[in-house]
Amino acid sequence: MPQSLARIWCHLIFSTKRRQAFFRDEGIRTELHAYLATCLTSSDCEPKIVGGAEDHVHLLFLLSRTTTLADIVAKVKAASSKWLKSKGAGYHDFGWQAGYGVFSVSESKVPDVVDYIRNQVEHHRRFDFQAEFREICRRHGVELDERFVWD
Repeated sequence: MPQSLARIWCHLIFSTKRRQAFFRDEGIRTELHAYLATCLTSSDCEPKIVGGAEDHVHLLFLLSRTTTLADIVAKVKAASSKWLKSKGAGYHDFGWQAGYGVFSVSESKVPDVVDYIRNQVEHHRRFDFQAEFREICRRHGVELDERFVWD
């Protein structure tokens, strides 16, 4: 029987709609990150770390061999949005931005990305989400069309 093997690390980044700061409270941020990790696991994607700041999230995970990336992102966003809206009146208007960015990570760079995600709150004392996302895209050779990136 032939074997099919895959080990593809993905760094997924997406923001709240209009970059609203829904996650100022560390408690809800911690709960959200754990919930997002559970969503990845239920999609057969092994999460390494989930983190972020008050208006966006970063997810580092192994891509499932049997599900498309687009399907995983849709499931994670839909489930987490529904979950957040159940957290009280302050989240009834919650929504994720329509788009996302996902970038491959080589095995040797996984520890660096883990550290980067772990230090998001500190990082965002100096840079906002948009500056961060532009820089990540630049490093990966992705050209942004600013008319369509920010919603």
